[in-house]
This record gives sequence, structure tokens and C-alpha cells, in this order.
Amino acid sequence: MDQIRNVSEQTEDVLEKMSRPLKPCIPWVARALLVSTFIEDSVRILAQWQNQLYFLQAYRGFPWGVSHVFLLLNVLTMSVCSALAISRRYTEAAVGGLFAVIVLQGFAYGLIFDLTFFLRNLSVVGGLLMLVAESLLARRRSVFAGLPSMSDEDRSKYVLLGGRILLVLLFTSFVFSGSLTAGRIVVIVVGGLSCMMVAVGFKAKWSAIVLVAILSVFNLMVNNWWTIDFNPTHRDFVKYDFFQTLSIVGGFLLLVNVGPGSFSVDEKKKNF
Repeated sequence: MDQIRNVSEQTEDVLEKMSRPLKPCIPWVARALLVSTFIEDSVRILAQWQNQLYFLQAYRGFPWGVSHVFLLLNVLTMSVCSALAISRRYTEAAVGGLFAVIVLQGFAYGLIFDLTFFLRNLSVVGGLLMLVAESLLARRRSVFAGLPSMSDEDRSKYVLLGGRILLVLLFTSFVFSGSLTAGRIVVIVVGGLSCMMVAVGFKAKWSAIVLVAILSVFNLMVNNWWTIDFNPTHRDFVKYDFFQTLSIVGGFLLLVNVGPGSFSVDEKKKNF
């Protein structure tokens, strides 16, 4: 056991040194990926304005005018809040706005009780919580040059815990969708183990990197919306899944950047 632990620690040290040049870029890439689904949704609403109005009015019972205001508010909220999130300004307000969009769209489009939609969006919410945690930790470090705000410190613990747990729910929807093949079983085992490690905060950063790799490959192979030109509706659904998965990848990258927080096995190990 000691030998395995030593090999693991040496491997982590090597990977840590190799990834050091990339560290300054990770937060910016993570935030951009996290809000990519909201940016894409804004562009899609504008590009398909008449179709969106028709769907809300004909199938969801929105009165004329209310549907226009609803779509316009969605576009403005997603665009402004995404820009704020990327630039790290008013992060908590930006996350609140994006969370409100997720909830309202779920009810407006009648998808709130769809299990896959529900789990995917909970994972996106987990990514948004990681964004809040990053903001709280940055604020804590900046207060009086080393005298942290205890309220921010306490809040970040719970936000990181909630974010970690919600992030891995996407993988639950992956497990129960599609047919089982040998390759899929391997991915489920490796990914499931990594999800459990992220949830409890054991080797959380490296487990998150494994999940980033798995989700990125899966996204390119399965959600390849750019190859679909025979069915625009199906193309839109696959494109939606693609950008939602990108957002969750951004959430895992934020976890790599900020760490699992105090409520984790990794943090408890430091006390022994």
C-alpha cells in the first residue's frame, strides 16, 4: 500500500510540474466554457426568433407580446450575465440570473420534469456553484491582505460541496442512456469511480481531469451536431447537448482550479 501511495504521489508531482504553465489559462477557459451553453442559447433564440415565438404561443399557450418579452429577457439576461461571469464581475448576481433562466426555461418549454434535462441542468447549476465558490475564495484572499472574511470562508465550503455533488449528476444520465457496449462499460466504470471521488473530495482535482477528458471525447464523438444537416430539429437538440456538456466541462475545470474545499477527504488528509 505504501508503495502504491508513493508511486501515486510521484505521478501527481510530475503531472503538477507539467501542467504548471497552463494554470493561468484554466480559470478563463473554464468560465468561457461554463457559460457557452447560455451564449449559444442566446444566439439560437435570435436566429430562430419566429420559430421560438410560434412554439411558445401555439404549444405552450403564451399570449402574443408575453412571448416576445419572455424571449427578449432571456437573451438579455444570458448575454449580460455570461459577460459578467467571464470577466469576474458581480459573479453572484450573474450566477443568480443564469440560474433563473434555467428554471424559467424548464417550465416555459415544458422540460422541467424530463429526467435527462433535469439531471443535465443540475450539473450546469453545479458548475455555476463552482463559479460562486471561485469568487468567494478570491474575495477571501483579497480582504485585508490575509485576514479572511469568515462568512465568505464558511460559505465557500458549502458551495464547493454542493457544486461537486451536482456536477457529477450528468454522468448519471449518461449511465442510463444508450446501449451497453464493452467500451461504454469501461467508460461507465472509470467515469463512475471518478465521479464518486469528486463527490467525496478524494483526489478530486485529478478525478475532475479524468472526467474532463471523458466528457470531451464523448462530446466530440456523440454530440457532433455539425455533421447533421438532414434534420434541423434533431440538429438543434444535439447542439444543445453539446454546449451543455461543454458547460459542465467548464465546471470541472473550475474544480481543478479552486480545489474541492474543506468538506473533502483531500482537505482532511492535510490535518493528519
